[in-house]
Amino acid sequence: MEMSTMTALTAARWVERWESQQQRYAVDREERFTVIADVVEQVTAGRAAPLVLDLGSGPGALASRLAARLPDAEVLAVDADPLLLELGSSHYGPALRYAEAVIGKPGWLDALALDRPVDAVVSATALHYLGESTLRQVYRELAERLRPGGVLVNGDHIRPAGPDAPRIAELALHVGERHSERYLDTTEDWESWWSEAAADPELAPRLAGCGPDRHPHCEGNDLTLSGHITLLREAGFTQIGTVWQFGHSHVVVAVR
Repeated sequence: MEMSTMTALTAARWVERWESQQQRYAVDREERFTVIADVVEQVTAGRAAPLVLDLGSGPGALASRLAARLPDAEVLAVDADPLLLELGSSHYGPALRYAEAVIGKPGWLDALALDRPVDAVVSATALHYLGESTLRQVYRELAERLRPGGVLVNGDHIRPAGPDAPRIAELALHVGERHSERYLDTTEDWESWWSEAAADPELAPRLAGCGPDRHPHCEGNDLTLSGHITLLREAGFTQIGTVWQFGHSHVVVAVR
């Protein structure tokens, strides 16, 4: 990335607002981040300069927490949006490396300039935006880049039950939504964050001319946990399971 001219004060304000509005979309977001970091810390223990990728990083909320837990690691935050990456770069500084890439687009991994096998790939509330066929390919590509024993750790909205138990899936979603409502302390959401960012004098030039197609088209998938496990096994992962769950929010770990 080119060096940012954004002021640190502006970046800090908008990163804080980003983190606040993201609480609306992730059940127990901070606990989920902690669980993901616990897994990565255990898997990389004793390894010199482990390489960790955060896919769909936004400004780098999860990536920054990983960098704090693993000071010897190289943490690469990957996102498709240049504004979010610039906010993170200006706010978190050299603790992270940033790369702009659309996950799943042909050749997307080339933009990351990886020079060695990856120790861990993490993602939080991002991979559900990929269509099933794209996700299948992404899982395969990541398996090829991970070292033996490396892990993919995905914290996301995943239906826990299949078509034979739709009521269980509904109840899991309800439990998660009710929990979020009890602890939600912000009225800001995704749409209002972007709308007000476009009105900020310092951010407005960066968003000038951006219409509703600013973000890549999201196919989305409705895979159940068993559906993800099937795709991950097809990709070459040897052990797959859930290490944390609340409602429909899961942290799934797949070992290469």
